Amino acid sequence: MEDIDLQIQSLIALSQTGDRAAYGRLLALMAPRLRAYFSRRLQDPADAEDLVQETLIAIHTKRETYNPALPFAPWVYGIARYKLIDHFRRRGVRRHVPLEEAGEILAESDTEAGATRADLNRLLARLPARQRGLLEDVRLRGLTIAEAAPRHGYSEGAAKVALHRTLKSLSASVAADED
Repeated sequence: MEDIDLQIQSLIALSQTGDRAAYGRLLALMAPRLRAYFSRRLQDPADAEDLVQETLIAIHTKRETYNPALPFAPWVYGIARYKLIDHFRRRGVRRHVPLEEAGEILAESDTEAGATRADLNRLLARLPARQRGLLEDVRLRGLTIAEAAPRHGYSEGAAKVALHRTLKSLSASVAADED
């Protein structure tokens, strides 16, 4: 863990005990990280700044829900991600990241990537082992359906159908979670 991450962890622990100075330092440390997060995703700096403020307010209002036994940054980036999704919904913007690109997203080494990885793992954990294995082999590892199907006890045709249904189910599950 970086020094800044250790500092953030100690500041959140102190702030949860009522240390206002630590809480102020925590928010001051998080603001530039959030600004960078939103700036990479938005063209308008004013929108990015608005989302930084909305996220800091959400952190403030939801701070009691944070579990200090868990890393703080993924919790913050989860809030930031939902603020960004809300922003895109208000603007009527639809962003789509194909599941095929999930491997590239997960290869990043920053904190945000860790949050994304945790979200993907949580999503895949909802699937039965056989479907999860097929999906991981085809969409994340790059195997063809013909290569992956026998590994998981499917015929090629059944694997195509199972993969389609699995992706449709996951998509519906994510949409339900966002509502």
